Amino acid sequence: MVAVEYRIDRRSGVPAFQQIVQQTKQALRLGVLVPGDRLPTAKEVSETSAVNPNTALKAYRELEREGLVEPRPGLGTFVRRTLGRPETGTDSPLYGELVAWMSKAAGAGLEQEDVAALVASALVQQYAPGTTAVTGVRTTRSTGE
Repeated sequence: MVAVEYRIDRRSGVPAFQQIVQQTKQALRLGVLVPGDRLPTAKEVSETSAVNPNTALKAYRELEREGLVEPRPGLGTFVRRTLGRPETGTDSPLYGELVAWMSKAAGAGLEQEDVAALVASALVQQYAPGTTAVTGVRTTRSTGE
């Protein structure tokens, strides 16, 4: 079993089960979790994250519904498929560039919230509807009228 530790932010306004789903998906994207890995039991999640075991079970059911994990009676819940791509791993050049950029941001005196706001703004701009994801260039379609 890979050691996955869920961190629940009670002030975020996001339900704990959704935070578990989001954090599991992030681990799948980053290659921290791969097919065949066993997730911690609901009891283990409850003990380490101070959530009700039913909260963890609800998250695991959602992940199962999405086809990402599968329960194996008597054995646990296992990762079925990954969301990761080679470009998203922590050993990718893009990750290194992002870490270097964040070091520059911290060196410039930006706080974590400042960096999060910049990243969120850039994400919206880059992936807005009508924007080409590769270039970030916004396109519109002419209707010929």
